[in-house]
Amino acid sequence: MSHTRLHSDGRTRCSWVTDDDIYVRYHDLEWGSEGRGQRELFEAICLEGFQAGLSWITILKRREGFRQAFENFDIEKVARFDANKIEELMLNPGIIRNRAKIISVINNANVVLDKKLDLTELIWSHAPKVRQTPAEGFTWQATSSESVALSKTLRKLGFSFVGPTTMYALMQSSGLVQDHAPGCFRRA
Repeated sequence: MSHTRLHSDGRTRCSWVTDDDIYVRYHDLEWGSEGRGQRELFEAICLEGFQAGLSWITILKRREGFRQAFENFDIEKVARFDANKIEELMLNPGIIRNRAKIISVINNANVVLDKKLDLTELIWSHAPKVRQTPAEGFTWQATSSESVALSKTLRKLGFSFVGPTTMYALMQSSGLVQDHAPGCFRRA
């Protein structure tokens, strides 16, 4: 099975990348790039949580809607969302209208503030010692011992929608692991 595919622009990309421009741009410019900012990592946790059970392209196509609805993932603003705001978000067609996931975002913002967490320090402390997946015998995986540990740490702190698979996806997207397939132009 090939883990890459040649696109019409002449670039070889990971096989999961469709021809959708949003997916191509995301893969080429973001996926696997090191994310280290507080707001940036909070957004990543939230969007990965919303993605649970859905395709990533569904989230990418609504990302701007999520950013508008959640005040650009400003942690202090999100932490102040109340029941009225939750009801407003449940009517917002620009996001995934899942009450449990919306409440999770608000909860997670409050955890960050209440515990004065530095998300960069917390998340990157769970990065594997070897960032690059070996080329030989390459397979995409759903979890790792590090994503399991990160999930446990976050759950213990009070976060929700941060299971091991979701946290492995966060590690991939935020560059904690380098999972571009051998042959993908981004792997180098």
